[in-house]
Amino acid sequence: MKRITGLDWPLIAAATCLLALAAVGGLWINSFDDPNAGVIPLLQTVPYALAVWLVVKLPPGGANERRAVVTILVVAAAMRLMMLPGWPVSTDIYRYIWDGRVQAAGINPYLYLPVDEALVTLRDGAIYPYINRAHYAPTIYPPASQIVFFLITRISETELAMKAAMVAFEGLAIWAILQLLAARGLSRARVLIYAWHPLPLWEFAHSGHIDIAAIAFLMLALLAAERRSPVLAGIALGAGTLVKYFPIAAGPALYKRWDWRLPAAFLATIVVLYLPYIAAGPKVLGFLGSYLREEGFERGAGIFLWQLIGTLAPLRGDAFAFYAPAAAAIMAALALLVIMRERRPGADIAGAMLLAVAFTILSSPHYAWYFAWLVPFLCFYPVVGVVYLTCAASSLYFAHWPPTVGESALIYGPCAVLLIAELAWRRRQKMEQRHGDAIAA
Repeated sequence: MKRITGLDWPLIAAATCLLALAAVGGLWINSFDDPNAGVIPLLQTVPYALAVWLVVKLPPGGANERRAVVTILVVAAAMRLMMLPGWPVSTDIYRYIWDGRVQAAGINPYLYLPVDEALVTLRDGAIYPYINRAHYAPTIYPPASQIVFFLITRISETELAMKAAMVAFEGLAIWAILQLLAARGLSRARVLIYAWHPLPLWEFAHSGHIDIAAIAFLMLALLAAERRSPVLAGIALGAGTLVKYFPIAAGPALYKRWDWRLPAAFLATIVVLYLPYIAAGPKVLGFLGSYLREEGFERGAGIFLWQLIGTLAPLRGDAFAFYAPAAAAIMAALALLVIMRERRPGADIAGAMLLAVAFTILSSPHYAWYFAWLVPFLCFYPVVGVVYLTCAASSLYFAHWPPTVGESALIYGPCAVLLIAELAWRRRQKMEQRHGDAIAA
């Protein structure tokens, strides 16, 4: 079996289980907001965790690595093909298609609500009835997302086309991951850690979330930084930030001290991408501010650390006003640490992962797909606590909205314990290694 596939039989067994569960889930989950959408991904975490443990032990290179990578990607593609025809759990994809259609009609998508009479001729029975927040929310998606929506819908205004495009962005992200793994001297078979992860599989191939485009651009930015091309890194980071804003949190890990080229390219990209939509004025920010209020972020709803503080000490109603500045200060301190510390030339993937994990924990997203951007970093640093965090995120499908402190604790509690335990274990290993080197000397 290994001679043909490049994988040992336990990995083949794990792949078989993942494929079988994907097939079951693709048929079983067939409605919006189906809480069962969290069940299959959680079941898949068992064979997935086994596969991660096995693939991390594989050495780089070797006669079987090429066959192993091909087999891993074939299994990943097969699972995604099973997901593509399925009914999306989220209705976000219909807003994507609608925004593309509006732009094709020569209309700025930030100017009108879907229910506005100016757009009445664009309505149909296939897309319009499923647009979320159609009666009160303009689009929330930034300009790079809008460009993606426009280009995809010029090919086809269907859910299948949009999901297929997101899978294509996954292919771009996987290509960048493979290049980075090779540059770091790591086994390219580690791409399995992303390609077989249940979270991207369900959120991108099944529900078609645009977040994967931001992830792909972030991986391209890291690859450009690894190849000492700060201008390309700045352009890719800017494009990713204007797909979804979260890549900016990892930006300091791409920056080389006193080098103005990356920030200049980043800012120029932001300006260029906003220009086609600038006629909307302040409306170009879309529904972002209202969305944050709707999600309850202005009062700390569902933010785990704030909920935890509230269970330990009584809090005034306006006390959350101090949380956002404190979280921003923590992120600024971590960013400064990443920028100032000594590091190898090229991309600081470890620093980017630190910032991404910290940002995710501090913001405590209410939806599973917001955790998916952490998964590519695991290919380079398979931290057990972060593996758990990204897998447990699927439990949000059957949690309350926003999640209660108990539901959040099931996600973040074990993650914290595992992170602390792994940090202590790694520190002990380093101390033992130094002690052994001293004895040998």
